[in-house]
Amino acid sequence: MPIDALELTRQLVKIPSTTYHEHDAGVFLDQFLKAEGWLVERMPVEKPGAGTPGAEGGGERFNLFARGSGVTPDVVFSTHMDTVPPYVPLAEDDEFLYGRGTCDAKGIIAAQVAAAERLRDAGSKVGLLFVVGEERDSAGAKVANQHARGSRFLITGEPTDNRLALASKGALRVEMYAEGKMAHSAYPELGESAIDKLVTALAEVQKLNLPYLEGVGSSDVNVGLISGGRAPNVIADHAEAHLLVRLVGPAEEVRRAIVDAVAGRARVAFSLELPFVRMRQVGRLPTMVAKFTTDIPSLTNWGEPFLLGPGSIHVAHTPNERIAKQELLECVDLYEELASELIKGSAASSATSPVDAWKAAEA
Repeated sequence: MPIDALELTRQLVKIPSTTYHEHDAGVFLDQFLKAEGWLVERMPVEKPGAGTPGAEGGGERFNLFARGSGVTPDVVFSTHMDTVPPYVPLAEDDEFLYGRGTCDAKGIIAAQVAAAERLRDAGSKVGLLFVVGEERDSAGAKVANQHARGSRFLITGEPTDNRLALASKGALRVEMYAEGKMAHSAYPELGESAIDKLVTALAEVQKLNLPYLEGVGSSDVNVGLISGGRAPNVIADHAEAHLLVRLVGPAEEVRRAIVDAVAGRARVAFSLELPFVRMRQVGRLPTMVAKFTTDIPSLTNWGEPFLLGPGSIHVAHTPNERIAKQELLECVDLYEELASELIKGSAASSATSPVDAWKAAEA
């Protein structure tokens, strides 16, 4: 019996699964897929260390990999089980499903399961990979990449308005730590303001002419967090800022530019780097460029990547997260079409592995 993607979405959204708390959603999917005849494997993912914000409790963490018995999949569908906080309960009307994860990415899980069922029933070799931690640090994807299962293609799901992404921007997380000397604010000459140093450094970074790529766009810098100081009448001895750069090419040039702009006013650290990724067009699917980052750079051993999913990134991570029911159902067809095209093209191609060709092109 065909999978009801809308009902599966409803069931998933009813299970809170913010990052580090994916356990219950994973157990539900494990049981659901086994009941549908899939061979399901849990890949343990280490829990974060004590003191990690938001990580208290939550149970075991694991990825799920599902396939037919004895099958090495040609195509694997993948997305993430975790959501951003806070949990927003399920609601719906005639047109939309509302709630946390409806488009990012529980509706996508449902669409991928429904498409995979169709393809399996038609004799195609497909698999499903659902990971934890995408919204924070791609911890699940990094574990999965150490346990690849020989697939030739990876179809990752994120909200792309049912358009096939030709590229996705990378990400570079930057921290700046400025140090100063405390003094009474009536006598600033006796102190050294860490906040003044940091503000000046940030202003110089925001003036940078960062790389631009035709057809993709510019590298963007967001100053997301600033903290520091003791009190209005105290010269600040410490200040810090946390930035995120959206990359359209290699990170090294951006790293050097930021360090040069800061010019010793603060210590610069780079805590996360996810590379810019190019992908190819297949068939007549409409296309787009994803300005956001995905798990694709952490899943390089799972095959040539593609990015497609229902829903809009503009409502993901908001209190009004939603997905159009019709768009979700249409994506089941698009996933089936894309996977079929890839399998057909692979059978007609040379013996060269698509993932090897993709890695060579990226290099």
